[in-house]
Amino acid sequence: MSRLRTALPAGFAAATALVLVASPAVAHGGGRPDPKPPAVTDVVGGLVGPLSAAVGPRGTTYVTQDFAALVTAVRPDGTTTVLHAAEGGAEAAGVSYADRTLTFTETFYGTSPVSESAVVKTVRTDRAGNPVGEPTVLADIHAYETANNPDGGVSYGLLETDPACVAQVPAEPVSPLYTGHLDSHPYATTSSHGTTYVADAGANAILAIDRRGVRTVAVLPSQPYVITAALAAEVGWPECTVGETYWFESVPTDVEVGPWGQLYVSVLPGGPEDPTLGGRGIVYTVDPWRGKVRQLASGFVGATDLAVTERGTVYVAEMFGGKISVIERGAPRTLVDVPLPGAVEWTGKGLVATTNALPGEGAPPDGHLVTVTTGPSRGHGHGGWHRGWGDDDRHGPGSWFDRGKR
Repeated sequence: MSRLRTALPAGFAAATALVLVASPAVAHGGGRPDPKPPAVTDVVGGLVGPLSAAVGPRGTTYVTQDFAALVTAVRPDGTTTVLHAAEGGAEAAGVSYADRTLTFTETFYGTSPVSESAVVKTVRTDRAGNPVGEPTVLADIHAYETANNPDGGVSYGLLETDPACVAQVPAEPVSPLYTGHLDSHPYATTSSHGTTYVADAGANAILAIDRRGVRTVAVLPSQPYVITAALAAEVGWPECTVGETYWFESVPTDVEVGPWGQLYVSVLPGGPEDPTLGGRGIVYTVDPWRGKVRQLASGFVGATDLAVTERGTVYVAEMFGGKISVIERGAPRTLVDVPLPGAVEWTGKGLVATTNALPGEGAPPDGHLVTVTTGPSRGHGHGGWHRGWGDDDRHGPGSWFDRGKR
């Protein structure tokens, strides 16, 4: 993370007051508690903005401390080792691990509201998961964005509103009409069969990196929202906008490879990220070969990360909902309540997750890595084919995650 945001969206204070406690899961059909409700166990605390994580060998979990620009290894006993420190104020994020290779991203903002550089880096590891040699650049995502701008042809805003009404809408704090602009923020990575997939929260797209270079897999669909009288009054919009549809950017926060090679993608809506406008987060599946995007589930309050089991069960970290959910029949069901979850990963036996991923107002960063048991039946079901405005974005209401989360 390039810098710690000084004005947290409304709802953060309430979210940070949540207690780390497991909610009893409900058994299918009978309405009775599962024999073994989810249990949350603390592994380590004191992390500075742990917004992404990856499962490594021998019980190791790799965690990015985004606010401190660090990639850290956490052993099962809670001991930590810094594996990489991004230089020059760059953000370290998007860690993943596959085939004895550690992959992560670095994005630099400087004083600009859009990124000045963004790359994906890799480093080989030994059998214990320790880096061998120095990280190297796998791909220059900023250069690809500059040359291609995947969502440059996508229009956002009041697309179906009378132009006479749009003309009355002030340019600040929210642009009434605009097209996708140049910005790259590679926020999550995953690799499979020689291809690394990237969720780019600036480009609003899923990218793929292989031996041929970088390509766009899919640009994610924009998200409609009907403007209410209260929202129009809050942002100083004229009465003619009430009842009109505003099309927000779709900001990907994670990408994972699921069964049969399908990609699973979690998405934050542009605009307010807390519950102000309701649960607008979505999980999509993306065909990595044809780029077809299908909605798997919606209704998430801040879908900042997801995990997919080998059988297709999908877990989602709802940062601003204060919980980790499991997708059932196209909708989220609370698995466990945890404060401000940033990342969630499937280990093969249960989940690891980061909590307290953002600091409370006036409180020092104290992110945690935890393990979460999922009960005897979790991980084997099939999940299916699965407030503040974006004030960092002078072009339009993207997302705090979209614009460097600063």
